[in-house]
Amino acid sequence: MTTEPSARRGRGRRPADEVRADVLGAVGDLLIAEGIADLTYERVSRLSGASKTTLHKWWPSRGALALDGYVHAVESALAFPDTGDIRADLISQLRAFATVMTQTAGGRVLTELIGESQTDKALATAYRELYSSRRRELAAERLSRAVDAGQIRSGVDVQVLIDQLWGAVYHRLLIPDEPVTDEFLVALVGNLLDGVGTA
Repeated sequence: MTTEPSARRGRGRRPADEVRADVLGAVGDLLIAEGIADLTYERVSRLSGASKTTLHKWWPSRGALALDGYVHAVESALAFPDTGDIRADLISQLRAFATVMTQTAGGRVLTELIGESQTDKALATAYRELYSSRRRELAAERLSRAVDAGQIRSGVDVQVLIDQLWGAVYHRLLIPDEPVTDEFLVALVGNLLDGVGTA
């Protein structure tokens, strides 16, 4: 259960960047610890020391606020490594993603945010701009470097590779007929890089 300090700092005028960092830290901590159900502007105001007016001004919906806090909370955990070995880096990143999604409240939070984005236009826009587009960009950059290094054949559409890898993981998360196991992640990368044809 997240503790409820009266405020992280006093309510005097603070630089906007500092206020924003406190808000995102408070929201991220809350989401990873408890999920989205009890996230309110009032609670975030108490935790961060930011006024509710400021929160409403910067985040037009609870969903948009939650998503920004979620991205802040998982950003370092989901950083894309570049060791020079694309197989190892893909497996490492997928493992980090799976850990966040299956072993913390982050997985439930993200699926709830995806659901809410169907009726919350501000959240849908924020989801694309803050999360999905940025995640795709990081993956595309790493895969493109692998193409340049000769680890993936020239001409491959890296955007389709992204859908094949992360789309498969999302499918198991959203329709949990099969678990997201380490064996699954390793096989996923292996099938993609080694191919499945006999020719």
